Amino acid sequence: MSREQKNIFQNIDWIITGLFLSLMLLGWMNIYAAVYNDEHSSIFDISQKYGKQLMWIGGAIILAVIILILDANFFTAFPYPIYILSSITLIAVIFFGTEISGSKSWFRLGDFGLQPAEFGKFTVGLALAKYMSSMDTKIANFQTKVIAFFIILFPALLIILQKETGTALVYTAFIFVMFREGFSGNIMLGGFFAALLLISALLVNKVVLVMLLVIIALTVSAAVWISSRNRKKAKNVILGVFALLIVASGSVFGVDYAFNKMQPHQKVRINVFLGKDIDKDIKKKAGYNVNQSLIAIGSGGFAGKGFLQGTQTKYNFVPEQSTDFIFCTVGEEWGFIGSTIVILLFLALILRVIFIAERQRSSFSRIYGYGVASILFFHVAVNVGMTIGLAPVIGIPLPFFSYGGSSLWAFTILLFIFIKLDSNRLLILR
Repeated sequence: MSREQKNIFQNIDWIITGLFLSLMLLGWMNIYAAVYNDEHSSIFDISQKYGKQLMWIGGAIILAVIILILDANFFTAFPYPIYILSSITLIAVIFFGTEISGSKSWFRLGDFGLQPAEFGKFTVGLALAKYMSSMDTKIANFQTKVIAFFIILFPALLIILQKETGTALVYTAFIFVMFREGFSGNIMLGGFFAALLLISALLVNKVVLVMLLVIIALTVSAAVWISSRNRKKAKNVILGVFALLIVASGSVFGVDYAFNKMQPHQKVRINVFLGKDIDKDIKKKAGYNVNQSLIAIGSGGFAGKGFLQGTQTKYNFVPEQSTDFIFCTVGEEWGFIGSTIVILLFLALILRVIFIAERQRSSFSRIYGYGVASILFFHVAVNVGMTIGLAPVIGIPLPFFSYGGSSLWAFTILLFIFIKLDSNRLLILR
């Protein structure tokens, strides 16, 4: 039950809004610095990326206002239709999209491009919040886990079919939401061991790895059988162990199959990150982006070279510097101090979202809020990690910073739906 809200800006969290505007403005300035040249010096030149980004920023502000105008009940009433519509666009782009850099994930209309995968994040957040907040949903039930994972993984699989593996990986961030809502910590532990197994499958001979798994399974089974006094229970445990063995063995060969289906540049990037012994010329080429990014960030020193003074930036030594590697512009021109400030702004935004999520009166708003925080954290951690060589280059943008309308608008919608839900919390009767 809710009371009428007279002012759309009533109860808006201005701290989050201020952080959003600050990050967006800083991002615009860094895009200008990343592609600056003397021939196009005006920051409002719409023929250049920074001019186009200004248009995307204007559109983002309009989207934010529209979301605030809408009734908050719209987002709680229609998550499933929104999710279905998003899934249809993800399927449609596979057949009717434009292929760019080996990925068929864009709808193009002249100079305008739209990437449905970016918008799928908030639709999954809404659908997951709707399902997990339902009165008849029991977190401990196996069926609940299966349906929740399906909501997350279905669009991720569609995105993999578009050959956008990096974007698909972002959807794994929703596991933190499920953990917050009472899913067993064993799921997180299982996920860790699954990741360890998948990495091992890329580093070790598949047959040797499976033989090792068989030995471990036999050892565990023997230990259970010898130590157990209840033979029936021991048999069930052993059956479970061998079931896991079958799944793990299948995953090992499945990873090998999926890896071989990747684009050549993606495979090389993964091999370089894992430190595998490959041709030095290929390795140098694959690691070029990261090496140049490290040079740019390192050259910035403590206080940076100054706005528009970055030599690595000015002479285009770092590819994709206005998009995936935008953070190296911050490091070169603003130095350690500026980089720290930017990271602290992102940290403040994520912690603020979590704080507000915990004060919600409805479980739907709380769950969605944690989805927002999880997506933002994954993007910031991986993107910054890419630029300093701590994470593989998977091509995901830095929220509100990287050039591009799809990502900026998608993050704006993701964040402002939560701001709208929060503004409505005092109008909801317990």
